[in-house]
Amino acid sequence: MSSVKMGFKVGEKLVYPNHGVTVVEQIATSPVLGTDDTYYHLRLLANNSRLMVPITNIDRVGLRRLYQQKEIKGLISLLEERVKKAHTDWKGRYRENLEKMKTGRLEDVAEVLKNLNEVSKKKSLSFREKKMYDRAKYLIVSEVAIVKGIPEVDAENLIEKSLDKSLGIGVGPGH
Repeated sequence: MSSVKMGFKVGEKLVYPNHGVTVVEQIATSPVLGTDDTYYHLRLLANNSRLMVPITNIDRVGLRRLYQQKEIKGLISLLEERVKKAHTDWKGRYRENLEKMKTGRLEDVAEVLKNLNEVSKKKSLSFREKKMYDRAKYLIVSEVAIVKGIPEVDAENLIEKSLDKSLGIGVGPGH
């Protein structure tokens, strides 16, 4: 099977961009679709829904391995950095953020989360932006929790503290 570029294995946890952490349950052809293509049969950990990704499409959909501990440390540092100026026009901001969410890179998702977090401190987010904020936060929290081996609530607290630092909240002596 030379088409297996990344060589994911059954039982391995992977990230499906904009959906979250999945586990490879099977690597097989699909009797349903009647093709000779080999598929990764994945199960989303968040809701146990199942999906199939043709091995030949993993690059296109952005399927990737979980980040390592050192990459998570870098991500936390990125979340703590001051926020860069974002679009003031919500449509432009939404479009830009949507593109970042599609990449599946945690750094891009973190930028979206930071950006929307800052906006939310000044005014309420639109319904679509609120959904995007929640999605970005969930994607980061779930992966951080799995990589660090901590409960999601602890990962969420870590992310919240980092976001506060990016806004200069709670930063001072002893922090």
